[in-house]
Amino acid sequence: MEDRVFDRCMERIKQGDKDALKEIYIAYSGFLFHLILGILGNRENAEDVTSEFFIKLWEIADKYVPGTGHRAWLSRIARNMAIDFLRRHKREIPYDTGEREFEALSASDEAIKGKKTGSGCGGESESRDVTAEEAVSNLTVKEALDRLKPAEREIVHLKIIGDMTFEEISGLLEIPMGTVTWRYREAMKKLRRCGYEA
Repeated sequence: MEDRVFDRCMERIKQGDKDALKEIYIAYSGFLFHLILGILGNRENAEDVTSEFFIKLWEIADKYVPGTGHRAWLSRIARNMAIDFLRRHKREIPYDTGEREFEALSASDEAIKGKKTGSGCGGESESRDVTAEEAVSNLTVKEALDRLKPAEREIVHLKIIGDMTFEEISGLLEIPMGTVTWRYREAMKKLRRCGYEA
């Protein structure tokens, strides 16, 4: 969704238009769910927080400032809600295992697979039917993502699925932009070894 379209939706929400909220939900629910899941590591809790996110979006629509980068704004709210959930339940932020980030980034498999170079770890089938080659290809995408450090996986997710700029990611994660670009480059080097390009 382009900034101008999102800005119009937010104006409509301020006027009580539930269809505008539905448009934002359709455009961003999958991305936000996977972002929240990556932090919580639990699908059921992530679904709950994602639902709460859209209720909160309805309530805080008047606080949105047009032209400030809506994807970063949405991501920051979702990330903060997930961290608040962990604090309420007195749990640590789960960045110590690859399994949760893996599940959270499963949606990025398709994005990366769509940009595959056709060499390296995976098969070369691009058809929509699920074939044995695609099944192998899917496994190799997961294997490639599993080689990434959790911080690298999060940045790849935000960059590819979230379509965020390095500056937006830097602001969201509150780390220097140089660190973001370095981690992204390192992640891409690892993915290229298996024949994927992003």
